[in-house]
Amino acid sequence: MTAEALPLLILGGTGRIGRALRRQWPEVLPGGLRPVWQARHATPGWLGWDILAEPCPDGAARGVVLCLAGVISGTAEELALNEALALAACRAAAEQGARHVFLASSAAVYGPAPGALREKDMPAPPGPYGEAKLVMERAALGWRQQGGLGLTILRIGNIAGLDALLGGLRPGQPVRLDPAAGQVGGPVRSYIGPVTLGRVLARLAGLAAEGAVLPPVLNVAATPAVSMAALLDAAGVDWGFGDENPAVIPRVELDTELLQGLVDLPSGAGQPVVMVAEWRGLKA
Repeated sequence: MTAEALPLLILGGTGRIGRALRRQWPEVLPGGLRPVWQARHATPGWLGWDILAEPCPDGAARGVVLCLAGVISGTAEELALNEALALAACRAAAEQGARHVFLASSAAVYGPAPGALREKDMPAPPGPYGEAKLVMERAALGWRQQGGLGLTILRIGNIAGLDALLGGLRPGQPVRLDPAAGQVGGPVRSYIGPVTLGRVLARLAGLAAEGAVLPPVLNVAATPAVSMAALLDAAGVDWGFGDENPAVIPRVELDTELLQGLVDLPSGAGQPVVMVAEWRGLKA
């Protein structure tokens, strides 16, 4: 590590995305950022910090902060912790003079739409998790407008293998997909493989460390959007359609024009076979 190396503080490093990043990121990322992995309790290789109960350890947040910490299910009170965690990350970054903060949000803040969803489109979350993430986003963007430092909300699409579809597979148990009218492969979603996600996040963090101007909200996914059936086929999973579900959202597709202007996504990154291979490679 050189004297100029800056810390990239990853909050929520023990979560699904954090573990996937830790399996692939080196000790120093291209551009000189040094990943610092946060956990609630200090153990070898981990920075101990109880985000909502303690001040951030000196110097940990002086570079770039990537907040992956959050709650994906639970009571309204538990889901509200998404806002508290994000604002704690922002405050720590501001106090220690960080160059930029990234906050992980979700495509769940968007509602159903026939076309690709852009960052400027009005969110309309259909469920409690998306609602909680939208509350978090608005609180963080309000903090930014009050003189906070650089901030980017990352609206991340489904992550192959870290999602409920592939991540929830059980040996010997076929998958039952919700039918979606007019779509032979069932629901369609914007996905990204875990390795491609790691490359995207490393590149964005490097840009932030260099002082690049980044958008306040950024969709993160590969293209094109894919059907869930195509992913299951690529994974060699036995599947069939279940009963009609009136609550199913047929399509959630993210527009990634802004992202592609910042990051060169690998060719074919959005192909089901590529994303499944990324997931299985990390598992191995």
